[in-house]
Amino acid sequence: MFERLTTHDKIIINYPEQLYLLMKRVLLRKNKTDRNREHFWTIGLENNNRILYIELISMGTVNQTFSEPMDVFGNALKKRAVSVFLVHNHPSGTLYPSKGDETATDRLMQVGNIIKIPVRDHLIITPNNYFSFMENGLMKKLERSISFSPQYKVEERTRKETAKTVELENTIKIAKQLKRLGLDNNIIAQATGIPLTEVEKFRVRKKKVATTKNQNI
Repeated sequence: MFERLTTHDKIIINYPEQLYLLMKRVLLRKNKTDRNREHFWTIGLENNNRILYIELISMGTVNQTFSEPMDVFGNALKKRAVSVFLVHNHPSGTLYPSKGDETATDRLMQVGNIIKIPVRDHLIITPNNYFSFMENGLMKKLERSISFSPQYKVEERTRKETAKTVELENTIKIAKQLKRLGLDNNIIAQATGIPLTEVEKFRVRKKKVATTKNQNI
């Protein structure tokens, strides 16, 4: 079910608090009985981060609601949203996400990545405050998760991480070799891209320059 939006509601979202203030008004439009149940919304964004739609995906119990990928991304695909926000309320008033909240977000993030409609953030809201997964570092944590990633994605990520590791190891070897030759730390840092503080920590034996003695014939 789509929430009715006025022109004033179709704002550009630059940070989570903007979305919270809008979704707080949406939540307070519900009668008190409905507010005692968990609601799960999807907010689709246009290319310029302007709200395209707000859709109520499900209304659950006092401590649980459901969010299937087909329901979350169905209209995002139809309406050509470029990204989505997830929002649900906690009638209990607590703002911290449950393990189930994290698992559901992880799953939806992986689906979004596959269909190229990324999940920007997940907000837990009450009439008084909100919790943002992004602001509290949970989005970055879940980005590293492979729980719901298809095997080819896991293999692709592994290949990329392995390539980066090998590249870094080779760069460090080059930096150490340059340091053995007596080059200045600043020059090594600029040439290799390794932070100066790290270059300064390298302990190497500088190569001795061979000299020849003058001999009388």
